[in-house]
Amino acid sequence: MSAKDFEREYKKEFEGIDYEDDFEEEESPQEDLKIDEMQKTNKARTFEKIAGGRIVLCGANAYEQKYYFNPVFREIPDSIKKELNIISVLFTQEAGGIFTIVFEEDGSISIETNADEEDITYDEITAGLLVGEVRRKRQDLFEALAIYYRIYVLGENPADLLEED
Repeated sequence: MSAKDFEREYKKEFEGIDYEDDFEEEESPQEDLKIDEMQKTNKARTFEKIAGGRIVLCGANAYEQKYYFNPVFREIPDSIKKELNIISVLFTQEAGGIFTIVFEEDGSISIETNADEEDITYDEITAGLLVGEVRRKRQDLFEALAIYYRIYVLGENPADLLEED
């Protein structure tokens, strides 16, 4: 997928704007990524089921080449949504399988990956290393998201969270 195609899809997904006429059509030999608003499909239920009752923030599926962002969290700034999109999609392109970022009941964030049993291309070692790398490199992002969740979803007092540090 070209950069222009990605930008067009991003604007359709997160801003609800279709700039179809503003972009010159260019042929892409192979489309590597398809972004889909999955809350309108049964695929969103798959992510919820994988999460085991916890709340899925976002995820990507290498098998269907789809990205999901939970519409409950639409108030999160667009720059963070875009970063989560990039993290999820790049992860599945590198390791394959299904990648999800999940809020635990206590407000902490889990990064999970799994694959279909029949998938012989999924590399568990690469996936494990990539999860560790994502956690290290994006630690500040995940800490900020955890605080956001605890304040806006769990209704905790921000002053109490500051005292914990």
